Amino acid sequence: MKTNKYIIDNYKVLGKKFYRERNIERALEFYNKAYNLIKGKEDVELLLDMAIIYDELDEFSLAEEKYKEVISIDSKDARAYYGLGTICDTKEENEQAAEFYEKAIELNPEYNRAYFFLANVYEALGKNEKAIEAYRKVIELDDQDFWAYTNLSCIYEEMGQYKLALGLLEESLRIDSDQYLALFNMGVVLGNLGREEEAIKYYKRSIQENLNYPYSYLNLAVIYKERGFYDIALKIITGGILNNSQEGFLYYNRACFYVHEGKTQEALKDLETAIDLYPDFKKYIKEDEELDSLRSLASFKELSK
Repeated sequence: MKTNKYIIDNYKVLGKKFYRERNIERALEFYNKAYNLIKGKEDVELLLDMAIIYDELDEFSLAEEKYKEVISIDSKDARAYYGLGTICDTKEENEQAAEFYEKAIELNPEYNRAYFFLANVYEALGKNEKAIEAYRKVIELDDQDFWAYTNLSCIYEEMGQYKLALGLLEESLRIDSDQYLALFNMGVVLGNLGREEEAIKYYKRSIQENLNYPYSYLNLAVIYKERGFYDIALKIITGGILNNSQEGFLYYNRACFYVHEGKTQEALKDLETAIDLYPDFKKYIKEDEELDSLRSLASFKELSK
């Protein structure tokens, strides 16, 4: 006669099989069969697998319930605290998420992902020094972690420590030389260091790798606009609009470029589109000095009402 454990293990194997095939509902069906057998509710690995699926299905209360069941069986299982942290993280309950991640790290000081997401939470809480420390720990544990280098570089960039940011981005691009966001960030940092020609190259590469990231077009266009090359700036930002037609700030900035070129009707049309996509632009156009030449026009006054 087959033992209860054998049946539980068999259901778990089937559940894992369906999970790998991304048949989530079928996987959960077999996990529940195992859970409802004697001893099933005491199987920590089963409970963790169920919690992960509930989390994926946005059934956060059920996922939380399963993680807490794990803790009731083994209060030193770092994975359960980490799981609770991810749920709080998703719900933007940052203080609570930090506590759970910290507990997971206390139980397992080598828990790479707990450090990584703890760093994210610290950053969201404005605790930059703690975030830096946590990202540094991630890198210590895995010197090939692309996002740890990239995210850490962003903190330093925001703090105005551009040389530190530059070094970290060089590591990011060593790991993945074609990742559009790292290429974009490199453009930002190089621009802040006064190395505009290099920044231009990185913005162009970022666009090449991802046509649907609007900020690469904007930053590149602004460089040419500030140099007085409005025709080039217009060409770049128009390319951005063609690939990102719902981004109001691209239309708004193109309108400003048109003003410098004396193309009043084109500017007004773009401002109208920008406001349709993002009504708060009305506040900006009332104060934007670049639009002063349009203020006497009835159609502009109508837009800014």
